[in-house]
Amino acid sequence: MYVRPAAAAAAAFLGFTLTLLGGTASYAATGPGSTAGTGAGIGTGAGAGRAALGGPVVYAHRGASAYAPENTLDAIDLAMQMGFDWVENDVQRTKDGVLVVIHDDTLARTTDVEQRFPDRAPWKVKDFTWAEISVLDAGSWFGDEYAGASVPSLRQYLDRVQRNRQRLLLEIKKPELYPGIEEQTLKVLDEAGWLDARHVAQRLVVQSFSADSVRIVHGLRPDLVTAFLGTPTVADLPRYAEFTDRINPWHTTISADWVSAVHDLRGAHGKAMEVDTWIVDDAATARKVQAMGVDGIITNAPDVVRDAVGGF
Repeated sequence: MYVRPAAAAAAAFLGFTLTLLGGTASYAATGPGSTAGTGAGIGTGAGAGRAALGGPVVYAHRGASAYAPENTLDAIDLAMQMGFDWVENDVQRTKDGVLVVIHDDTLARTTDVEQRFPDRAPWKVKDFTWAEISVLDAGSWFGDEYAGASVPSLRQYLDRVQRNRQRLLLEIKKPELYPGIEEQTLKVLDEAGWLDARHVAQRLVVQSFSADSVRIVHGLRPDLVTAFLGTPTVADLPRYAEFTDRINPWHTTISADWVSAVHDLRGAHGKAMEVDTWIVDDAATARKVQAMGVDGIITNAPDVVRDAVGGF
């Protein structure tokens, strides 16, 4: 768990220069169509390519979630203001079939659902309609300055990421609870303009803890970059390489030899496989996984990681 800094620290970031550290291009140069600052895409290889761009890619986990309420539009806006291209999110589905961006399969931790709907325990996302979820306060739990922040629909989230000229690491969360969510997610991505050649090549990665879910996405859209969340054994890695491009493990479960074994394989698009590790929120661990050769670091505190490893 991270420790949230004082609200003043978050406010200070609002004036943060948009020029990236580590010798990479400025944020203004990393909009749609640019290759500056991006480590994703079918045409991008593993470790060596990213190292040449200044270090591991830094992904703002659920947005800049150490400083703003996770998975809200405020969190991705803050990540943009801090100069970070890549944001990560979690997708689940409401009772009436709307895809929403929230991490837990219950609304209790990050909204005021218990106060608004006290008789609806255990407050599962799948048991509430979009109309009910859309009126919940998803910011006050984090800080009074975020009172009134809402749980965004996936479409709302995609539109904001697009407006911010950011890139998206999208996680299909608990697909076993939501049959058909892979097809529905792709449909929403398509309707929002996220499945054209430019987005697919440079701005979008779809991941899941479910190998079956990743396999389904790859089967439906073989052009998409995909990632499996977990740490398969070295012996099992070739099976994953058949349908995915990246293996994204918890940082405590990997070694330099394991990372090298992933890099030695060609993924679903014939390119060297990549490793983006999570959740790294301190400088020492960031430098440790960088030394292991990871291609990206997923973090609640992207500024801390960038300062430590010179990522982008």
